[in-house]
Amino acid sequence: MNAMREKNYKPISGYVMLLVVFLLVGGAIFSVAVQVIPVFAILLLLAIFFSTGFFVVNPNSSRVLVLFGDYRGTVKSNGFFWVNPFFNGKSVSLRARNFDSEKVKVNDKLGNPIMIGAILVWQVKDAYKASFEVDNYENFVRIQSEAAIRNLAGAYPYDNFEDNQAEAEVTLRSGLKEVNHALEEELRERLEIAGIAVIEARISYLAYAPEIANAMLRRQQATAIVSARQKIVEGAVGMVEMALSELSKKEIIHLDEERKAAMVSNLMVVLCSDKDATPIVNTGSLY
Repeated sequence: MNAMREKNYKPISGYVMLLVVFLLVGGAIFSVAVQVIPVFAILLLLAIFFSTGFFVVNPNSSRVLVLFGDYRGTVKSNGFFWVNPFFNGKSVSLRARNFDSEKVKVNDKLGNPIMIGAILVWQVKDAYKASFEVDNYENFVRIQSEAAIRNLAGAYPYDNFEDNQAEAEVTLRSGLKEVNHALEEELRERLEIAGIAVIEARISYLAYAPEIANAMLRRQQATAIVSARQKIVEGAVGMVEMALSELSKKEIIHLDEERKAAMVSNLMVVLCSDKDATPIVNTGSLY
């Protein structure tokens, strides 16, 4: 790993050097007036040479300075400055940026094809690494973000169909907090080499791929129906048990085993049916 680290560089105030340039221009004009042409040429060339060293650093921006291939430092102070005209300067923005990834098609942990996308909020923290550790840090962020999203999708299933939620596995759909945290941590590790700080990373789009979307929707609906029916049956059994217990305790009616079975059957039909039951009123004897 390169031992070079980012260091701050304090340039000369641009206003001071601007005054020097004006003085050189004034001296050149005076030389023409007194007809000293060699001095005029020298002063004019110096003024032109010095004027190429001016630059401006805007808020939340920086400028990386290199002299003949040697890194000299990074200017992070805002203002108007001047440096040696032989310096090669490169501006690097320190503002926070959004990256909205394209929706990519990948396989989840169970092998189901899904469509997934994410939003990344990032900013440059180390201008030296962003400039010299990678070729193009903006393209690096884009490619590494897509790779992290693909890796994340393969580590979790899209959804689970476990009835016992305590034993259910963390999924992309239900475990967004854990999944987003995992995405942030992976992106931090991947982008650290480029001096990029990850402020936030969130899944912005998640869906089954079109070719299996209908089938998975039916599966989800069937699972929901089965789960709902299970709860209904559990409640109905409890209500039937309570009804028989109350009838027996208050001695309202005495039922043999056959009549109890018939009553249980009728109550279960009424309580578990997905449509309203139509009762038949018996106006004769009980049996």
